[in-house]
Amino acid sequence: MSESDGSVRVVGTAHVSAESVREVEETIEEERPDVVAVELDEGRYSQMRGEEPEDLTAGDLLEGNTVFQFLAYWMLSYVQARMGDRFDIQPGAEMLAAVETAEDLGIELALVDRDIQETIRRFWARMSLFEKLRVVGSLAFGITDPRIGGVVFGLLVGIVLGPILGIFGGAVGVTQPLLVGLTGSTLVGLVSAYVLSEVTLRVLDDDVLALGVAGASAIVVGELAGVDRGLTDALVTQYLGDFVITAVGSMTLGLAGALLVGAVVAAAMGLVVDEGESADEEMEELLDPDELTDTDVVTAMMEEFREFSPGGAEALIDERDAYIAHNLVELREQGKDVVAIVGAGHQQGIEEYLAHPERLPPKSSLTGQKERLLPWGKIVAVGITAAFVAFFVLLAMAGVEDRFLLELFGAWFVVNGLFAAGLARIAGARWPSALVGGSVAWLTSVNPLLAPGWFAGYVELRYTTVNVGDIDTLNALLDDQETPLVELVGQMFEVPLFKLIMIVALTNVGSFVASFLFALYVLPAFFGDIGGVAAVPDLLIEGARNSARTVWGWVA
Repeated sequence: MSESDGSVRVVGTAHVSAESVREVEETIEEERPDVVAVELDEGRYSQMRGEEPEDLTAGDLLEGNTVFQFLAYWMLSYVQARMGDRFDIQPGAEMLAAVETAEDLGIELALVDRDIQETIRRFWARMSLFEKLRVVGSLAFGITDPRIGGVVFGLLVGIVLGPILGIFGGAVGVTQPLLVGLTGSTLVGLVSAYVLSEVTLRVLDDDVLALGVAGASAIVVGELAGVDRGLTDALVTQYLGDFVITAVGSMTLGLAGALLVGAVVAAAMGLVVDEGESADEEMEELLDPDELTDTDVVTAMMEEFREFSPGGAEALIDERDAYIAHNLVELREQGKDVVAIVGAGHQQGIEEYLAHPERLPPKSSLTGQKERLLPWGKIVAVGITAAFVAFFVLLAMAGVEDRFLLELFGAWFVVNGLFAAGLARIAGARWPSALVGGSVAWLTSVNPLLAPGWFAGYVELRYTTVNVGDIDTLNALLDDQETPLVELVGQMFEVPLFKLIMIVALTNVGSFVASFLFALYVLPAFFGDIGGVAAVPDLLIEGARNSARTVWGWVA
């Protein structure tokens, strides 16, 4: 059939306009086309019809699909909530009206948009690291207090900074006596914080204030007892080994410094958000959405996003124009008369492609992931794995006893396993999940592409049902301004998705911290049996020479 056998009329709508709903219904009833095409994919269509989101599977978690399911649903729910609140209409109402009108009139329905997870995947791949941080930050700060976000940021920095200070702290003046004092301060402070929080939570009505008072008081008590007065030095030195002292002391120092950074970030974010809220209020006062054309509203949002991330805009806007146009051209070539309901921001691009279909890029280029010339992530992972294996092989070729190598590997396995499994349990993982995460934690440093948290989450999904629809529950909890903080955190851990995220994250954090501490303390202790750390390079060189002789002997 020729293109003239069919036709396509594109109706551009604003996803937040009640007028668009009426326009959609009237156009379909007047045109009575063969097909009503809507800017939806299967996932959003099911969500719009009120169907439950699909449960996350263990396979999805290991294959990495969960990240994009989670991010896609989070972005959609966040945008829908904000737009719905601002314009007092359910976003996507005009698409639902098109679907229901087509069904009432017995007209064929076509879902012509690209899968939302595919779009989010390509959107994510095109953004720079800074743009990714801005997107996640915008989502997070959109549903919680940015000041809390700043403190959380500080904690994450501290988790990384602590082990680094443990290894390189001596170069910047971190002495063993200071670590002893910090360890004593931390232990006294933790005990004081627990006791004081039990009192303040009963006396004060505001949980945040109560925990703040208890925490600040505990810091003062701990500092006076440990670093300032040295009252705990003798007990710490007598009962705790160097490993524990440096681990606790360096982590305390790292967290203290990072929390200062977090406080600065929190204050800055508070100012930014306050200014943003003022700007939003002024904009709402100046602009009445009912007085604007649909295209003005949508195009403004589109252009704002394009300025924020041109690469991301290409994936979300330009590529989808081409993908939708491909599907509409196929329907037209089948001789179908089509009414296509799309967002106004897509209308111009789609109509240009319909008028000049020869300009359409190949449809295969609009799906899947582009292969990089050099997959640097995999190259680095393979390199680290090869270095780990080479380390043991070269020591063995240098004549180091097998018993020593087995004990060294066993210590690596145990230290990583204890930290990973311990933090997984703290996050609420069942014993099988924690043990599996701990048992594979040693692989994290051998191959960074294999995170122990994935495996812990894989097993945890055998015991519980999780789906991305839990995000709606989390959003509702975070919007709750009345529930006490401690109770709110407990309710969040009752949400399966949140609990799974915490299990995966803390298992990975445990293995990460353990790797630093192992390199700092366990390795030097073992190397003492083979001549100390200074002897290791010589042994590796000797192992390389012996390996070369062996290989040469095979070849010759």
